[in-house]
Amino acid sequence: MSDRVFRLMERHQKLDDALRRLQGSRFADPFEIARLKKLKLALKDRLARLAGHPRQQRA
Repeated sequence: MSDRVFRLMERHQKLDDALRRLQGSRFADPFEIARLKKLKLALKDRLARLAGHPRQQRA
């Protein structure tokens, strides 16, 4: 695994942890949750492109 892929995976995990904490809080900001989800998805797409797996279109 390259250093770049590892860093992207690490960042994806950190976003996942932050999302889980935020969603578990009582007064979570829905805009912050949406922003983190968008960033997480962008990282997932980048990792898929680096692995050579193009993301499939959603219906």
